[in-house]
Amino acid sequence: MENFTPLSATIGGALIGLAVTMLWSFAGRTAGVSGIFGGLLPPIRGDIAWRVAFLVGLPVGAALGAAFAPRVLPEVTTAAPTFDLGPIGLVIAGLLVGAGTRIGRGCTSGHGVCGLARLSVRSMCAVGVFMSVAALVVYATRHAL
Repeated sequence: MENFTPLSATIGGALIGLAVTMLWSFAGRTAGVSGIFGGLLPPIRGDIAWRVAFLVGLPVGAALGAAFAPRVLPEVTTAAPTFDLGPIGLVIAGLLVGAGTRIGRGCTSGHGVCGLARLSVRSMCAVGVFMSVAALVVYATRHAL
């Protein structure tokens, strides 16, 4: 396995679990990003602030992690990810992800973290499909292409 970083992965997973638990405990809400974003379209009065706070917290948390994690965990790189797609390819990829989350009635974070924790049959099926397709894509890109 290449580039496996167990310490940062464990800390990241624990922080995600903590955030999901806090949102469920204090607001009674599930932390699926697509559902949180979709709940803003159209906005419902009294249901906007927590959604905006959650969505704003995503890039803020990422920025804080990028700024401080490399100082504490040497395994965390400061290099930004690179993509072999141009702007049009990224837009198409984003639209495909959006369509997939709509068709799947949720995103990987919602199904994988929250849905499995609630023993949702739909989420169990969705995660099975996600993981199976991911395994096939990895196999195909490493051995067949």
